[in-house]
Amino acid sequence: MSASEAARQLKVRLPTLYAYVSRGLLQSERAAGSRNKRYRRSDVEKLVKRQATLRSPKGAVQASLHWGLPVLQSALTTIKDGHLYYQGRNAIALSETDSLEEVAANFWCCEAQELLQLQVSEPSVEQLRKLKLSGENPSPQRSLNAFMSLVTQEYPFAQTSKSLALQGAQLLHLMRAATTLLSCPSALAHQPMHLQLQRVWKLSQAQGELIRRALVLCADHELNVSSFTTRCVASSGARLDACVIAGLAALTGARHGGITAIIEDHWERWMSLPSVTMSSRSRVLEFLEQPEDGPAPLGLGFGHPLYPLGDPRAKAILSCLPADSQQARLEAQVYSASGLFPSLDFALVALRRHLALPLGAAFALFAIGRVVGWIAHAIEQKKQGNLIRPRADYVGPIPGEAFATTDRDPAQRRIVRFR
Repeated sequence: MSASEAARQLKVRLPTLYAYVSRGLLQSERAAGSRNKRYRRSDVEKLVKRQATLRSPKGAVQASLHWGLPVLQSALTTIKDGHLYYQGRNAIALSETDSLEEVAANFWCCEAQELLQLQVSEPSVEQLRKLKLSGENPSPQRSLNAFMSLVTQEYPFAQTSKSLALQGAQLLHLMRAATTLLSCPSALAHQPMHLQLQRVWKLSQAQGELIRRALVLCADHELNVSSFTTRCVASSGARLDACVIAGLAALTGARHGGITAIIEDHWERWMSLPSVTMSSRSRVLEFLEQPEDGPAPLGLGFGHPLYPLGDPRAKAILSCLPADSQQARLEAQVYSASGLFPSLDFALVALRRHLALPLGAAFALFAIGRVVGWIAHAIEQKKQGNLIRPRADYVGPIPGEAFATTDRDPAQRRIVRFR
């Protein structure tokens, strides 16, 4: 659609239409052979529906739970004009210099050196050795089970008088140990996380820098599914380890961090697809396992509703990797047909393959980095002190009535009163 057509359908003036683009609500593209911008009709129609929904108070509340308006206050992370910020600082810029511990220290209001000097209890390391799974490439789900077994047993941190930040540091260490299923030598445990993983995975210094950058970019992402889950659990008064377990359980979902395993399964097939199969938007959406009339541009490794012009985290990681002609062809084909860019999940899998890390390492990097954000959200929620308890919009049987089957005709149903 042209700008005038899009503005007319949205019932706004042109300056407002351009503001929608700058806020990431719409995406514009320059028309071939012209200086004029064009707007995808399906995107405009979705925004029209969204506007109609927001005019109703009940609709606004429901829409807020699906990539909608902010629902609670947080001083941790925000996404503004297609950029990600940690406490007002650009996360991409931070990933060029900071370690995961430095990001954690800012989020948890403590000193990074204090986190590195934490003494990890010997019983926890010994029990981790007993929990080590057979095989060189255990699945992320099995690693999760090992971690849950680890932290739900009686560890010193569970009844400790240490601050939440120091408890978080011990959980971060246990996450690394359980996810990679390797105990950490005492001398190595006091080094930043990326150096620990560099040693565990036998990487060069330059490769370790890639790990550091990926960890920082995974640290937090506003109220994503796992972080919101963590806050709900924290609001109940649960211990910090329970909050982290809740976040980790949510991360395994196929529409969250668990999608990295699905991308791994599809990778070779994707790279071998001929160009002809990627010639139309409908074929691309089918390829990404996303319905053409889906609620948001979110497919297998491509697209993110909050980043219509591309996920900056994925761009930051992929820009550090050597050129790959097959991967570049795939990205170009997907964008040409659908306007979708690679997501963080796609970038993590590309990073894992470039570094020849064990299968499941993409999920491991996501989990190790994101535990920093989960702990930050849990600490912040505990300080706020309120219970997260939304109400349901009930659409079931009328209260006081229920459907039951008669004795005479099982196929016939009648309404009876509860006694």
